[in-house]
Amino acid sequence: MGERGDEAVTPAGRLFLQAEMKQVIHCVIGLKNPIDAELVKSQVRNSTMLQHPRFTSLMVRGEGGVEHWRPTEIDIDRHVLIIEEAVGEREEEDESAINKYLAELSIDSDGLSMEKPLWEIHLLKAHKCVIFRIHHALGDGISLMSMLLASCRKLNNPNALPTIAASASTSASKTNLINFRNLLATLWFCFIFALEFILRCLWIRDPKSALTGGAGVELWPRKIATATFSLEDMKTVKTAANATINDVLFAVISSGISRYLDFRAPNGLRDGVQLTGLAMVNLRKHPGLQELSNMMRSNSGARWGNKFGMILLPIYYHRTNTSDPLEYLKRAKAMIDRKKRSLEASFSYKIGDFVMSTLGPKVHFFFLIFTLLRQNKCYLILFVNCSLLAF
Repeated sequence: MGERGDEAVTPAGRLFLQAEMKQVIHCVIGLKNPIDAELVKSQVRNSTMLQHPRFTSLMVRGEGGVEHWRPTEIDIDRHVLIIEEAVGEREEEDESAINKYLAELSIDSDGLSMEKPLWEIHLLKAHKCVIFRIHHALGDGISLMSMLLASCRKLNNPNALPTIAASASTSASKTNLINFRNLLATLWFCFIFALEFILRCLWIRDPKSALTGGAGVELWPRKIATATFSLEDMKTVKTAANATINDVLFAVISSGISRYLDFRAPNGLRDGVQLTGLAMVNLRKHPGLQELSNMMRSNSGARWGNKFGMILLPIYYHRTNTSDPLEYLKRAKAMIDRKKRSLEASFSYKIGDFVMSTLGPKVHFFFLIFTLLRQNKCYLILFVNCSLLAF
């Protein structure tokens, strides 16, 4: 803390605050009942969110351009924006209209104003929809979803906080790691995936395909489309294949990309060619959503902030007219199981933290841009469930 109560921004936060990044998280919540704007403002004013210093601080740059958080007074009316009229075309369905609204927000040249704390809540009253806009410098998916959960209450007990299911015991897995054979396999996967991560960043490229962006791709119009999957159906497949929800979801993504490539460019790629997916992994000692009180403690293993690494998730194109859909799940499960046994996410986090701490956020940002250009702008950014991929 500085003399005026300033707090230094973390290395990851400094990266997300770069003007070229403008990394803003959008969270959309649909409601059953009409929105009472004044009630929402009252609840926000008294919420746990405004007890957290990140949500009540301005980002300021001190001497040498170093970023700091500085406490300030909150004007709720500047953060809770009320949209009375329907957005989009009159005949348009709510989902399509909201998607267009989000696309417009995503290309907003101003982003979130630095003259106030870096968050907003948009109330789309005609659509019974709430949109949270939160700058990524304030925290990652685990932090923000835990914050949202702490602001909710149980339906059958309005005074009680929602409970978080305890994580499954990991004692069996720890015992297995003592096995020498498993230890050798873990070391081998660590070496292979760390080497692949470096090679993919610096030399190896994905093949050009219908997914590859062209020159000036960052200036192209943007569109957001959503797809709905039955969680019960995914659980059924998960149980039958002895897999996880993440395995099933990644198999759906792999199958969908193969179908899209077949539609856009039949026979454009050879069967089995690899495309590169990039997923974010929660690196806290305790996986899953956390009690907010635990995250607020400085000595907690589930601390607040941006605590995630990245892993490469290879997606293999297969012609859909000759592929069994369950084969995508088998390949996804086998690959993700190997990734879980490696330290690739921790390796990428340490590399990024080292670059940020020694060379600064601008060098780190341009390294990321260079990496994407090396891949012909063909990285697939995979956000696997709202709370990040928890291994």
